[in-house]
Amino acid sequence: MTALPDYIIVGAMKCGTSTLAAQLGAQDGIFMTTPKEPNFFSNDDIYAQGLEWYSDLFAPAHPDDLCGEASTHYTKHPDYPDVIPRLQATGARPKLIYMIRNPFSRVVSHYIHEWTEGVINTDLPEALHSHSALISYSCYASQIAPWVATFGAENILILSLEDMQANPQDVLNRTGAFLGKTDLVWQEKLSRVNVSAERIRKFPLQETLISNPLATRLRRALIPQKLRDMIRRRRQMRERPTLSATDKHWLEPQFAADYAKLKALFPDRPDLDMSYPFVTP
Repeated sequence: MTALPDYIIVGAMKCGTSTLAAQLGAQDGIFMTTPKEPNFFSNDDIYAQGLEWYSDLFAPAHPDDLCGEASTHYTKHPDYPDVIPRLQATGARPKLIYMIRNPFSRVVSHYIHEWTEGVINTDLPEALHSHSALISYSCYASQIAPWVATFGAENILILSLEDMQANPQDVLNRTGAFLGKTDLVWQEKLSRVNVSAERIRKFPLQETLISNPLATRLRRALIPQKLRDMIRRRRQMRERPTLSATDKHWLEPQFAADYAKLKALFPDRPDLDMSYPFVTP
C-alpha cells in the first residue's frame, strides 16, 4: 500500500519550519520524514524517482502515526509550478501548515542563506533587484492562494514565527488541534534549527574538499581546533545586514498589499498581525 502524508509543512522558507518540524517529530504519534525536506513534488529529479520512493520515506512510522514532511520548495512560486498538480494526482488531501514571519526579516534571512550557499555574491540592496525570490517568497498571500483555491482555507493552518517565539506551547497546541492530536508538549531541549546567523559560506568544491568524510578526518587530525574555529568565523557573515530606509519604503507597499490579501483569505486571525508591525490595523 502506498503511504502518503497526513500533513505537510509547505513553507515559507526561513520562517521557522525546521523548528516546527523538529518539535512535531519529537511528539508521540507524529512522524516526520528524514530528510525533513524531501522536495518530492517540487524538484523534477526527485519526482522522477517515483511515488514508491516517496512512500518509502514514511515506512519507519508506526501504524497509527500521523505522517508528515516539510518542504518549503512547495511555496516557491513561480520556480516550482508543478507542486500542486503532482500532489493532486496522488489523491491525497493532507493537512497543510504554512508559516510566515515579518517579511522584511524573512528577506534578510533568505539573503544570508543564499550568500552562504554562494548563490548570491552581491550586497543586500543589489540582491533585492537581481534575485526576485527574496521578495516573491515573502509575499505570503500570493504563495498560499493557489493552495487555498485547491484544498480550501479550512485545510490550511497559518502560523507565524513571531508567535512561535513568544508563545511556543500555544502554537504547538494550535497545531495539534489542527492535526487532531492533543497533549503535545514543546521540547525546550530542542534548540532552534537552521538559524541563519550560524550558517557558513560554502567554499568552491565544498563537497569534494570539505564535506566528505575523509577530508573531515584529515582536517581534524592536521588542523588545530583554534585555527579551524578562526576559519569558520571568517566564513560567517559577521554582521547581520539590514534593509535601508529606502529599500523598506519601496518594499512596504508591496508587503502591505499582500497582507491585505492574506487577511481576506484567512479572516479573524489578528495574531498574524505580529508579522506585520509596519501595517496600521
